[in-house]
Amino acid sequence: MVTEVTRSTNTNPTDKQQQKIPVTIITGFLGSGKTTLVNHILHEQHGRKIAVIVNEFGEIGIDGQITIADDDEQIVEFNNGCLCCTVRGDLVRTLEELTKRSDLDAVLIETTGLADPAPVASTFIVAEEIKSKFSLDAFVTVVDARNLQQNLKDSHEAQEQIAFADIILINKTDLVTPEDIARIQQQLRELNPIAKVYHTEYSSIDLSLILDTKAFELEAKLEIDPSFLEDLAHEHDASIGSFAVTSDRPIDLNKFMLWMNDLAQSKGEDLYRTKGLFYAQGFPERVLFQSVRMLTSMRRDRLWQKDEPKLTQLVAIGRNLDREEFVKGFEKCVA
Repeated sequence: MVTEVTRSTNTNPTDKQQQKIPVTIITGFLGSGKTTLVNHILHEQHGRKIAVIVNEFGEIGIDGQITIADDDEQIVEFNNGCLCCTVRGDLVRTLEELTKRSDLDAVLIETTGLADPAPVASTFIVAEEIKSKFSLDAFVTVVDARNLQQNLKDSHEAQEQIAFADIILINKTDLVTPEDIARIQQQLRELNPIAKVYHTEYSSIDLSLILDTKAFELEAKLEIDPSFLEDLAHEHDASIGSFAVTSDRPIDLNKFMLWMNDLAQSKGEDLYRTKGLFYAQGFPERVLFQSVRMLTSMRRDRLWQKDEPKLTQLVAIGRNLDREEFVKGFEKCVA
């Protein structure tokens, strides 16, 4: 989706017409904290007007619904496809539309957790209609400190995201020991010896460290992947997929958490990511649920709006998941 976030700015309009619009691309494996970082950026008073493009792998966009934005927003859905392959044409068309705006200061792109960063970068280098108006500022990769080892084992994309990064955020450092962080730092240096590395909790960081850094260097990326400008097709692991379940009946959260805990115990290594907004029994607000492998969290979100249909939307992403089995388990949680 694209969300245009209105902020005040003192930039001279004439200067803007002569400058390319900087683009920061946020990558990272499923559940690493990318959307949290986007919300952190939008929450800060940075004095910029930023367009945010959010791409989700699942059928339903949950992250887009919880991204902070001002009231005057334009939304374009980039769901059930990946910017590195099936929806790259949508990205080009959206960026072309953004070039019509004279007041835009920057673009922020959050890729799916399964995106290969190289094809996304090549869009800005190869596409003539894009490279004349936009400049890649930096690839910021968010790393889940708690699940890094398993993510690297399971996913080639997780390795590529780190290797391709200009800036790496070791996130969720509050969930691991200092010794773990030291080992993670060493492993990241083996995959990427030149990226700047910062430690974060809840993806909170000084924006000057990740925005307007001019950290992207084409020559360095070609050393990592000499073929990335060849615009090759990217294929995802066929065993990894996603599906969504919905319900317009209230959900018993106690039943749901018991079922989800059992599911995490039995399929925790294959259930990479679940996330959903719940119409929960006894709650006047939407309830946001998220899980990353064995770790789960749940919190109250905003109140339901008067003219808004009350729905539960839950997305699951993982390897060799049985959709029918998942749906049957979920249906038992209906109040």
